[in-house]
Amino acid sequence: MQVILNQCGTFLLSLFLAAAALPEVGTKSSLGKIDGVEIEVVVQSPSAQETPLQIVCLFEYVEGDIYTSPPALPKELNGMVHVDEALNGLITDLRKSHQFQGKALETLLITPPPNTIKAKKLLLIGLGSRDTFKPESMEMVGVVGMREAVRLGVDSYSHASDLKDAGLSSPTAEVAGAVVKGAVDAYRTEKVLQNKRAAAAPSVTKVTLLAGPAYFEDSKEGIKKALPRLSP
Repeated sequence: MQVILNQCGTFLLSLFLAAAALPEVGTKSSLGKIDGVEIEVVVQSPSAQETPLQIVCLFEYVEGDIYTSPPALPKELNGMVHVDEALNGLITDLRKSHQFQGKALETLLITPPPNTIKAKKLLLIGLGSRDTFKPESMEMVGVVGMREAVRLGVDSYSHASDLKDAGLSSPTAEVAGAVVKGAVDAYRTEKVLQNKRAAAAPSVTKVTLLAGPAYFEDSKEGIKKALPRLSP
């Protein structure tokens, strides 16, 4: 019995230490600038992030997908649940009625009502079927996000991939790196257009990737790995 109690105590202590080591909400890390655009990672829910534009990503609808735990993250850690609830179920209503189907790279821009989420604008980006999802597809999601941000004329925006929220086990570092690569590529295209007098100067000066406490370090490492490969 004493052995069992000792084992239980050790297990509980390990859980406590693991939880204590996680970064708090609001923790942020700037990973530098590329082509004048700052890239940072912040521990924050997309419903609470103050930003001109919040991007969230959604798969094609499956009944109760973001609310089913497991495999979806539990409610207290699930950023998409926070957004949906803050908007009084609007995201679920749009998905269930097929007004937003979540097809790959489908977009829908929403102006959040007052006293709901902190973002001034909310952009939904579709990820397609979860059964055929590949991490490298997040590169084009990054492209679409940056292009929409430039089109809207915002100086910064936040991105939440929401893969874990939807119950998909995905390589966090690879996904974060792919999003940043896509965003930088799209920004550079805008600069080319500017230099050819075919577009105004792109407005974006900062891109923020949101991460849950357990995925903060992995997100940072993925971006750190991607940035040197993007240097001119």
